[in-house]
Amino acid sequence: DGTELTAKPKRSFYAARDLYKYRHQYPNFKDLRYQNDLCNLRFYKNKIPFKPDGVYIEEVLNKWKGDYEKLEHNHTYIQWLFPLREQGLNFYAKELTTYEIEEFKKTKEAIRRFLLAYKMMLEFFGIKLIDKTGNVARAANWQERFQHLNESQHNYLRITRILKSLGELGYESFKSPLVKFILHEALVEDTIPNIKQSALEYFVYTIRDRRERRKLLRFAQQHYMPSEHFIWGPPRKQKSEGSKTNKKTASPISIHNSYISKHKKPKEPKSTSASGSSAGKATEERKVELRKNREENDQDEEEMNFDAVRQNNSEKNSDTDTGQLSKSEEIHDTSDRKEDASHSKKDDENLNKDCGNHPGTIEKDLCD
Repeated sequence: DGTELTAKPKRSFYAARDLYKYRHQYPNFKDLRYQNDLCNLRFYKNKIPFKPDGVYIEEVLNKWKGDYEKLEHNHTYIQWLFPLREQGLNFYAKELTTYEIEEFKKTKEAIRRFLLAYKMMLEFFGIKLIDKTGNVARAANWQERFQHLNESQHNYLRITRILKSLGELGYESFKSPLVKFILHEALVEDTIPNIKQSALEYFVYTIRDRRERRKLLRFAQQHYMPSEHFIWGPPRKQKSEGSKTNKKTASPISIHNSYISKHKKPKEPKSTSASGSSAGKATEERKVELRKNREENDQDEEEMNFDAVRQNNSEKNSDTDTGQLSKSEEIHDTSDRKEDASHSKKDDENLNKDCGNHPGTIEKDLCD
């Protein structure tokens, strides 16, 4: 039991997929079918009651407000008060359409009632709306309601739906203050600790603005306990340690390569000390030999591979330092070949075809 209590939480694939679709405007292919229905808008215009209860919106806002028992145990009204472009548990409620959303935003009567419904549900949770920008604070009955909210976890689904509906009907800016308030109460004040998993898994990711989401996740990361169990963002310590290890592993190689390059400098005069005329003759001779003897070069390649295998076997028996030296010599020799072949582009291409494709070759004279 102790190991289960201290187990690190896991991300929900279902939540991530569901909220990704929501944030990216999940296309509703039923727009044409329900374009002229507009039952959600007609409900908010007080023209039709919500099904299956048969109650109008005005009755809900006036008589159900403050009736916490009814708001707690009735599970059919929430889909009508906060409609979405997805099907909920109440199959009598119809999904929103993009056309209905635009008409809803134009109807002041519907918007006014929608905000009253939002205030009613906030009060049910122990929260109050304090201004027109969406900022919230504790209500007068917050202690009683927070205790209830901490125990009745099915209300977390309702909060997720409310946040989604706010974004659908033009109140995207109301989401971040509410989520920030819930995170503060759950992580800092510890008044509703049971909600922190849903807040980080669902509430934060209903916000479409990436910068706002990151701000909330940074705030949560600062106050999440235990800090090593925060899985909604990579810890900074792991990033810094990873970069340090990369630097540490890269530095010995660079030092070793620089050490080898110092010892390889005496070999450079062999290929570069010749005069310009002798270098030109050598390149012309190589051109003739490469054009005439391609079939013989194939046999030479096989011999070079055989010599490379023998040399690799001898290198395995030697010290690790000499092994690293031979590898760096291979790299330097290939660079020498490229410098020698830079006198003519055509010669460079032939050399790449004949000997550049064999990383196991070591002796430069054989490639020449």
